[in-house]
Amino acid sequence: MPKQLVPLVGHDGGRIVSSQHLVSPKSPELSEFEFGMIIAWHAFSRWMTRCMTAAGIKDMTPIDVLVLHHVAHRDSEKRLADICFVLNVEDTHVVSYSLRKLAALGLVHSRKLGKEAFFATTDAGREACVAYRDVREACLMPGFTGSAEDNAQIGDLARLLRTLSGRYDQAARAASTSAP
Repeated sequence: MPKQLVPLVGHDGGRIVSSQHLVSPKSPELSEFEFGMIIAWHAFSRWMTRCMTAAGIKDMTPIDVLVLHHVAHRDSEKRLADICFVLNVEDTHVVSYSLRKLAALGLVHSRKLGKEAFFATTDAGREACVAYRDVREACLMPGFTGSAEDNAQIGDLARLLRTLSGRYDQAARAASTSAP
């Protein structure tokens, strides 16, 4: 008879994990990190969509918000492939759909240069990004002290997340070659 699994959210040696059966003796901390990443991603997704709504743009998905902000980044034109690369989105159709949606909202426009389309924010898109930043400053930033120590910890965490994303990408490639 198979071993009974514990409930979805449970404790494993003082750690809070979403899937006890995935905890590895090599790194039980990784399962704790994954659960933290899951709940942080969903909280961040809710934040992005609600912040954009408060900034005056409704019915945007998290990917729409991410794409808009990246297209606005450094006020330079971006190609679809570059947007996907920077945001680490494998499915170009998802980003392409988002760009069409943003264009229909009048937040981005495209320009053809040869076979490539280049995307940039419109004045309305830039205004939406500024309004988002203002809501972010008013609602999110008061929770941060601005101390050098806190900011150093956030920087360390950001570097760790980028490192781990590389390991997950490498593991995803390995899994795709070993799948039946």
